[in-house]
Amino acid sequence: MQHGLLTYTPTHGTYNLGDNVQSLAARQYLPKVDSFVNREAMADFSGPETQLILNGWFTHNPSNWVPSPAIKPLFVSFHLNSSAADRMLSEKGINYLKQHAPIGCRDRHTVRVLESHGIAAYFSGCLTLTLSGYRNPNPTREKCYIVDPLFNFPDLPDLFASPKRFLRGLRKGEPARILKKQRILKQIFAPDFHKSAQHKRHVLPSAGVTVEAQFTRAESYLRDYADAKLVVTSRIHCALPCLAMGVPVIFINAFDDYVDSCRFDGLLELFNRIDIAPDGSMTNNFGLKGRIDGSFVPKNLTVHEPLAAKLRAACEGFVIR
Repeated sequence: MQHGLLTYTPTHGTYNLGDNVQSLAARQYLPKVDSFVNREAMADFSGPETQLILNGWFTHNPSNWVPSPAIKPLFVSFHLNSSAADRMLSEKGINYLKQHAPIGCRDRHTVRVLESHGIAAYFSGCLTLTLSGYRNPNPTREKCYIVDPLFNFPDLPDLFASPKRFLRGLRKGEPARILKKQRILKQIFAPDFHKSAQHKRHVLPSAGVTVEAQFTRAESYLRDYADAKLVVTSRIHCALPCLAMGVPVIFINAFDDYVDSCRFDGLLELFNRIDIAPDGSMTNNFGLKGRIDGSFVPKNLTVHEPLAAKLRAACEGFVIR
């Protein structure tokens, strides 16, 4: 039996490292990788029968759904985004999912959508919760990382990227959102902590970057996080691996768009979290008083551990070696 691994098409000249982290979570269960399978072109896949773990966000190209008959899928940690659901859940798409049910879903939103179409589904959580193999047995716990906080808000460089982009941003009211983001970040982080922490971005330029190089970069990020004293992020594919690796992590949740927020139903309860309401007011669930300054490092919750154990068992039982 052949084994495949999901890869991803860059969009707007960038790639999202979180996608590669999700594929690394699947790769750890494979005896080898015989082929890369593009998530956006699975219907076009040709070759011998290939086992493929179908975890992650689906899809930018719903017109190319369903996967080729040569693909033998395991559906775990599957997210059906609200932006693609109507087109993916055609009669053909529904029948395909029924054939491979029950579908393990990354979030409870996907469970509800699939069940409303008569497809057996369950909440599995995210496969990145099983990335414990990157755990550092002797971490220094010296560095703190701030990773894409409030990335759903625009930044000044985004606004001034081009005259066309600037005009579009003005029409959309982005200057006000930029100011709001700056104000919130000042309320969250003490100035010295914000200055001394290591800052990382998960969306990176794709020009000249091979698939292999993307995976190498993703592994480098995971090793950095594994050695951290504290990670603060709005990226679930930074926060979830930190749980797996036993790294203290705080998730900043300020998502008010349904296309974004539907991804988190069932996952938010796994984190120490700062929640930001539309009016900018904040609450947290771990006893933080004042701003994050590095002196108070909360202990992670452990409610993810049963999910991780079931995900490991599902993947180990699926893969034919």
